[in-house]
Amino acid sequence: MSNVDLSFLSLIGNASLLVQLVMALLLSVSIMSWTYIFRKMFAIRSARAQTEEFERLFWSGGNLDALYRDAISTRRQQTGDNGALERIFESGMSEFNKVRASVGGRDASGAPLEGARRAMRAAYQREMDALESHLAFLASVGSVSPYVGLFGTVWGIMNAFRGLGNVQQATLATVAPGIAEALIATAIGLFAAIPAVVAYNRYSHDIDRLAIRFETFIEEFSNILQRQGR
Repeated sequence: MSNVDLSFLSLIGNASLLVQLVMALLLSVSIMSWTYIFRKMFAIRSARAQTEEFERLFWSGGNLDALYRDAISTRRQQTGDNGALERIFESGMSEFNKVRASVGGRDASGAPLEGARRAMRAAYQREMDALESHLAFLASVGSVSPYVGLFGTVWGIMNAFRGLGNVQQATLATVAPGIAEALIATAIGLFAAIPAVVAYNRYSHDIDRLAIRFETFIEEFSNILQRQGR
């Protein structure tokens, strides 16, 4: 009885064209998924560190106007050192100063404060859109990849059993290569899906925590502006 080559590369090379296309698609999706996983990991880590740094500066009791001037300084803008929370603060202060100047100082109607809140909410939405980018892709990979791999497996097993019709006696050695190469598609699908699901759940949690910090800051900063009657 001849030995059958059941190595990983041999099984992939001997698979049917459709199964090979499914494997290639899943590998490509997996590479994209890992790329987004690492990019998102660094982005969230940077956003968290920048948020903590700005919170320390903001609550250190410094002058708000000085903090605002530092936020919009040319050096900070060129180096891209502004964090998400600092950009939210900058948007609020900028709109507050513009509206206050247009109405002439103090305004009993609260127009400067309302303008600042709207500007901060708009900046908050922009920052959240940036943080949540590519999360939908990870969710799609996590939910769809196993089914794509299963499709390749079913197709490969169908071809394996169809090939049995051309042999006089079906043995395990006859059917094993076809089934093994088909199951690789499911394995690759799971390899693509599991990291994507884990990353999606983890990053969604981290982004939700950042969102709470941003929303809390907006409310607290609005209260500070209202108390000071700036």
